Amino acid sequence: MILKGNIFKYGDNINTDLIIPGRYGNIICNDELAKHCLEDLDSSFVEKVKLGDILVVGNNFGCGSSREVAPIVIQKCGISCIIGKSFARIFFRNAINIGLRIIQSPDFFDDVEDGESTEIEIENDVFVNTVTQNKFQIDATYPLLNEIITAGGLINYLNNQ
Repeated sequence: MILKGNIFKYGDNINTDLIIPGRYGNIICNDELAKHCLEDLDSSFVEKVKLGDILVVGNNFGCGSSREVAPIVIQKCGISCIIGKSFARIFFRNAINIGLRIIQSPDFFDDVEDGESTEIEIENDVFVNTVTQNKFQIDATYPLLNEIITAGGLINYLNNQ
């Protein structure tokens, strides 16, 4: 699998309130909510992001509340994959459950710059940044998670079994 897109790079401890501010909790349409994705962190994010772009984040991404809509709005904005040093457990599971590709890789953060275009080739338990030719290990559970993501999320995966 090959992912191509521009990098949006953000640091550590980005919580779910920064992903989708709580003041929009009365909006029930996910497409409408997505218009406010990351606006308190980067007010121009939704204007710049394009289908297929890649979010690269530091440690503890998605911490805070268990707001299930946080990964949904990221996906609705067009992000194809989030690669992070580490993720809050509940955010990680919520992302997998909706079919948002999410990869934990502590070293990838230092291999890319915000705004650069990149291509990532994913094969089994390794992915390659084809711009730098650097290879990165993926957690051993990734093949199963990849099946769930490819199916479009946990419910679709279970329905296909």
